[in-house]
Amino acid sequence: MSDFEHRSVETETRRATPGRPWTPQEEPRQDALRRYLGAVAAAASRRSTGQESAPASGTGSTEGPVTASPGPAAPGPAVLHVRDVMRVPAASVPGDMPFSEVARTLAREQVGSVPVVDADDHVIGVVSESDLLAKAAVMAEPHRHGSVGRMWQHRLYEKSHGDTAATLMTFPPVTVHPTARVSDAAWTAAHARLKRLPVTDHRGRLVGVVSRRDLLRALIRDDAEIRAEAESLVGRYLPDPHAVAVSVENGTVTMTGRADKALVADVLAAVRDIDDVLDVVDATEAF
Repeated sequence: MSDFEHRSVETETRRATPGRPWTPQEEPRQDALRRYLGAVAAAASRRSTGQESAPASGTGSTEGPVTASPGPAAPGPAVLHVRDVMRVPAASVPGDMPFSEVARTLAREQVGSVPVVDADDHVIGVVSESDLLAKAAVMAEPHRHGSVGRMWQHRLYEKSHGDTAATLMTFPPVTVHPTARVSDAAWTAAHARLKRLPVTDHRGRLVGVVSRRDLLRALIRDDAEIRAEAESLVGRYLPDPHAVAVSVENGTVTMTGRADKALVADVLAAVRDIDDVLDVVDATEAF
């Protein structure tokens, strides 16, 4: 990534940092977030330089879904597609489902949003906890006056008077195709600020759902994979590959042992270029 992309990732991470003291689990979560944002930024960089073809844009019509269309498959087994990580079957609700039943569905499925489908299973929108919260607020106080009624979320306030999934939902829906690259789906989710994306076939019918967590797991390499690649670099640069030990935790590579510092510097530079490496700690000692 470029320096600008690194700064963008760090800025987004700081925005996500909680104002309260971190729990022991919070730092690994923030590290994972940095790696996710880094992968998205790298995907965006490849798209802008032509190394990956960008997905075809939708028609722009408000009648149909906004879908990340599949691009031509890149060579090599490392390319993951949405179909490899999506979850099936996907929970959905019909457009005529009442507000209260939609709320029960979200609670039962333990999700924050759910696709709304028509009689032929075409995705026509997405209804979320935010939509239901606005509806609940209107039910509690139907007549809002003053600045609240003039907020820029005027459309949200107006549609919250609806009583069914179709009248409460957000549309057009942002969806992805099963053959879309995971990196493209991650970019779509990040750009739209969505936690879950419905997966639809070429006719717009619901076939699955992919979450930001699913994309995160697919984009971020396992620490064991990073360690194996780092150890191979140690063997390439150092006469004695056993002189330096490599450990990896949450994307941070630590190197310990005794070796020629000049050679170690070359290894460190190479390890920093490994995908998904957040930091490299040099704990080696000179001969």
